[in-house]
Amino acid sequence: MSEETQGYLLVVDDIPDILNLLDTTLTFKGYRVVTARNGQEALDAINKERPALVIADILMPKMDGFSLVHHLRINPATRDLPVVFLSATYVTPEDKDFALAIGVTQFIEKPVDIETFLPAIAEIISQKVKPAHHSVSDYEFYDGYRKRLETKLHHKNAQIIRSEHLLTVSQSDDEKTSISKSLESTRAERNEILHLLDQIRGRIDVSNK
Repeated sequence: MSEETQGYLLVVDDIPDILNLLDTTLTFKGYRVVTARNGQEALDAINKERPALVIADILMPKMDGFSLVHHLRINPATRDLPVVFLSATYVTPEDKDFALAIGVTQFIEKPVDIETFLPAIAEIISQKVKPAHHSVSDYEFYDGYRKRLETKLHHKNAQIIRSEHLLTVSQSDDEKTSISKSLESTRAERNEILHLLDQIRGRIDVSNK
């Protein structure tokens, strides 16, 4: 199968193992794949050549998935570009509702089940599904985004407290190593959320004037 005539698939994720897995899997199925590590790299790729579909993680540095979709939807040239979200962090009904409201075509939870992932991608491309989204203002976008980030921050802080406690009571070295790695990852995600919140709060003030 060749997708050359339909455009390439743009896969966006900051985790190298996931990026490589999706790249290898989709390339093996005959798709032409371009990868990016964050939303800004994705926009740069889209400006060079429009893809048939964007497959993006949400929580990423520099520019995350929510901001990427907002940029695409306010640009008439990319307003109808289908976007599939992949996420292990933003998985609540409220997260999914917000994603759909700003124009995400489909939401898939991580870890990705390849058996269902590939048919979903093929269906979106073959049907040329247009995003069903409302035209949200900058203020509506940033205010909704802030609420999602604040909820995630609360969960991450609780997760860090639990992991720190487990680390103090853990007996085996292997268990301590596993908890430490998980704790490091969670702290990095917490810090990224804090950074995004600082940016978003400033933009809410500007867009509300």
